[in-house]
Amino acid sequence: MPLSLRISPKKETLIKKAAMRAGKTKSAYILEAVDEKLGLVQDREKMIRKLAGWLSHDEAEELRKAIKIFDQINQGDWD
Repeated sequence: MPLSLRISPKKETLIKKAAMRAGKTKSAYILEAVDEKLGLVQDREKMIRKLAGWLSHDEAEELRKAIKIFDQINQGDWD
C-alpha cells in the first residue's frame, strides 16, 4: 500500500545521502528504519548487548572501545 511522507528538503537530503552510503534506495532505507523502530529487527546496539553477555569483563571493555568510533559523527558527511 503506497504511503506518502511530507518531510523537509533538508531531511530528504540527509536520508538520500545516508541511503547512498548504505547502498540502498531511499525507500529501502526508510523501511529499514521503520522496522527497527517497530522492533521487527534488532538495531546494532541491541544486537551487541545481546551478544556481549558471553564476553568476560575485559573482553566487553575491549569491545566498547572498538565500537566507540560509531558514536562519532563526521560533520562533513552531512553537509
